[in-house]
Amino acid sequence: MMYKLNNNLIALLCFCSVCLLSCQSTEDAEEEASTYQKWHKMTLSFEGPQTSEQAEDNPFLNYRLLVSFTHEDKTYEVPGFYAADGNAAESSAENGNIWQVHFTPDAEGEWNYAVSFRQGDSIAVSDDSQAGEAVAFDGSSGSFTVSPSDKEGRDLRAKGRLQYIGERYLRFAETKEYYLKGGTDSPENLLGYEDFDGTYFGSDEEQREGEAAADKDMHRYEDHVQDWHEGDPGWQNGKGKGLIGAFNYLAEKGMNSAYFLTLNIGGDGKDVWPYTGYDERYRFDCSKLAQWEKVLSHADSLGIMLHIVIQETENELLLDGGDTGTQRKLYFRELIARFAHHLAVTWNMGEENGYADFTPNAQNDAQRKAMMSYIKQTDPYKNFVVLHTHAAPTHRYEILDALLGFKDLDGPSLQISPPRDVHEETKHWIAASEEAGKQWVVNLDEIGPHYHGVLPDNIDPEHDTVRYESLWGNLMAGGGGAEWYFGYKFPNDDLNAETFRTRNNIWDQTRFALNFFHEHLPFWEMQAADTLVDAEGAYCFAKPGEVYAIYTRYGAATQLDLEDYEGAYQVQWYNPQTGEGLSDGSVSEVRGPGEVALGAPPSAPKEDWVILVKPLEKQ
Repeated sequence: MMYKLNNNLIALLCFCSVCLLSCQSTEDAEEEASTYQKWHKMTLSFEGPQTSEQAEDNPFLNYRLLVSFTHEDKTYEVPGFYAADGNAAESSAENGNIWQVHFTPDAEGEWNYAVSFRQGDSIAVSDDSQAGEAVAFDGSSGSFTVSPSDKEGRDLRAKGRLQYIGERYLRFAETKEYYLKGGTDSPENLLGYEDFDGTYFGSDEEQREGEAAADKDMHRYEDHVQDWHEGDPGWQNGKGKGLIGAFNYLAEKGMNSAYFLTLNIGGDGKDVWPYTGYDERYRFDCSKLAQWEKVLSHADSLGIMLHIVIQETENELLLDGGDTGTQRKLYFRELIARFAHHLAVTWNMGEENGYADFTPNAQNDAQRKAMMSYIKQTDPYKNFVVLHTHAAPTHRYEILDALLGFKDLDGPSLQISPPRDVHEETKHWIAASEEAGKQWVVNLDEIGPHYHGVLPDNIDPEHDTVRYESLWGNLMAGGGGAEWYFGYKFPNDDLNAETFRTRNNIWDQTRFALNFFHEHLPFWEMQAADTLVDAEGAYCFAKPGEVYAIYTRYGAATQLDLEDYEGAYQVQWYNPQTGEGLSDGSVSEVRGPGEVALGAPPSAPKEDWVILVKPLEKQ
């Protein structure tokens, strides 16, 4: 490693001379400096004033660490954070003199960094670079060298950062692979986990009618301890195995996203917050957040996108009355400083955001836009920003119509009830956003009815409605994918889920759908084209003349309009329920132009089928 410090360096902690930089491994371990690699997290640690989470001079609000990382013509301005003793995940420390910054380099070669560390009243949320006064290690600088990543497969450090690029799909920066989402929307209080420090049921406030009843016991995920593998991370002599194992299980089922709240004070679960206490708004729990980081870093190694939901409908006025003032800026800044470096991040501006009959105290349009803009401006990586909607069309349209074309919103996080509306709603928001001048990525993140969601396999083993109307309904419209919500009236619900095995079959069916799209379709070049098929309820997704995918219910007789495209086309069938490979049906070849009959499926005509049609010369 190249390591240079200029003459302005002051008051760096003695261990910094040995381990100023650290690199993130799967085990969240500190590695030798020589292992710095592209797309791997690295951490700078600095010695500053001795203080604590409860110090009168608040270290979270009245100090500001900002580090500029530069490589050739690109610069990232990355916020840092107070880290207590620098090892709080293990020590549970509340005091110390360590400040840290996480950074994920996106290019090989030499990087330089320069440090600003200033003290002043509420300086952490000030945009004035000269506010307050320079203290401690302000002005330090250095350089380091980054080599290629040694990771492969689903590990995000092999794929690079997942980015919004102004198209219908997110794309990985390294591999240029387009991303389709499949994962879990429940439990929303995923981080209400007993092994995290400072995690407890915070209030006996009355539960809102129509939501899952919160259990005052924290999540344990004991069923997933068996999925923890030797060498996986943990903390404090074996803590964390249940949640780490749960992420392992999801990844092994082929899932690549997980939705979770980071603040449910006053909400449904009342068991997740980053603060030192339920009634605190300005001070953060260093050890809890360091433990969150261990779990979320492991998710990177599994290829799982972090769908971070910053608030819910009951508490969207909790911070600054809904404005982006001191409390909200401080909260966002801490989340960004600690977690924005992860390689697949969605910032969700709030579950069921905005007015509805059951939640009349809500943010307005100006408040929504202000928080989106602050996130985009503060996050050095410009991660994906979405807004979760209400289920009712009236409320969904009222809020989203006003946001079409807004520069700091990258897409809707759709909640839709009933599921039969998913396909047309997805098509609508894709088209409306394109027309407004900013193409949205349109994801399905919750299906209704709210008490129902995706039922356990022992109640609905086939998941026919979810598979057809929701999963394939979104994908065949050009949507970005789906996450599955568990409802509130059935076992392992949206707040009390302790095992993901209860929905094993829907994970399988989701994987089958994603695999089909990735293996057989240039989906980023295709469009919904339902008018090309005549079967009732069928979906068609096409790049006309090049490739067609048709989802047909119960093997219904289907005709495809090849329009003016000539030549021979191969016809093959795929079972979306079993994931079986492509098979021939009663018709294996058709010839354009005009309408052609695609025949009958290979077997079991009462099942749903996907028909793949491609020109023979391209096989």
